[in-house]
Amino acid sequence: ENGLLDLLNEEVNDTNLYPIVHCQSGQLEMALTHTERYGEEYYSYVNGHHTNDGGTHLSSFREGILKAVNQFFNSSFEGPDVRDGIVGAVAIKLQEPVFESQTKNKLGNSDLRSWMMPLVRDTFVDYLYKHPEVAEPLKQKIQANERIRKELNNVKKAARDNAKKSALTIPNLKDCKYHLGDKNEASQESTVFITEGVSAGGSMISSRDVYTQAVFCLKGKPLNCHGQGKEALYKNLELYNVMKALGIEDSIEDLRYNKVVIATDADVDGLHIRNLLLTFFLQYYEPLVLQGHIYILETPLFRVRNQKKTLYCYSENEKNEAFQKLQNGAHC
Repeated sequence: ENGLLDLLNEEVNDTNLYPIVHCQSGQLEMALTHTERYGEEYYSYVNGHHTNDGGTHLSSFREGILKAVNQFFNSSFEGPDVRDGIVGAVAIKLQEPVFESQTKNKLGNSDLRSWMMPLVRDTFVDYLYKHPEVAEPLKQKIQANERIRKELNNVKKAARDNAKKSALTIPNLKDCKYHLGDKNEASQESTVFITEGVSAGGSMISSRDVYTQAVFCLKGKPLNCHGQGKEALYKNLELYNVMKALGIEDSIEDLRYNKVVIATDADVDGLHIRNLLLTFFLQYYEPLVLQGHIYILETPLFRVRNQKKTLYCYSENEKNEAFQKLQNGAHC
């Protein structure tokens, strides 16, 4: 009924820090707010078609928001400080949209920025003048982001220094040849398996495709980071190494692998480690989950075999059925 306003209301679910901004001007409709989440989350549309990968209309929207904030507050805030925690949606109407692929997931109209960025900027500036109840909490959020970023920079420097002292590059990472973003068709197949210890990763390392499959071996259980600030990640060496291995230490745009596969055992400890890693990704890198980069490898609990056949089982019931099927000489 209310377009993008309803979309964002459903998405933020009352976690927004100020009333959702909703504006319509000619070909443009936009909505945005901030939450306490990390990163940026956007929904973009062209003529009602959802563009999963964004494009020139989304980059113009992001730039216009930054320009508007700095113009209204007469400041020079940096982009990451303005946009961290933002949840936004933008929809435009174009007579001749140009898409970058047959799937129409990304808009490529290069002339769009010249009119859309100023329109977003002016529309948002006008809204802020009329709605001081939005402007003040928005400024407080940006200033908090700026303060946290500067604190994180100090923590990052200390983490890097500690890594250098320990003569570490990316420990326990067996890398592959091709990575996401490389100019090679194989880059889309790039995968990293996060395993539960060096011994657990041994079989994967020996049987992997060295061109597209990497293996990162955890050392024990990672930190339970639920409810903790992002600085905790840089003070915890294990999670810091995960970020370095994936290339997301500074930005998720530098992700090195298209698929990140959590490959822990199916026992209680393995499920605990899986949940800790999912908490880490959902709390600090939710866009990676939403964009389909995070996977779970379902590993078997039992191997039942006789001299002729081997069966892998994922539950006690499957194990019992395997014994009945293989009968004499079967063992687990």
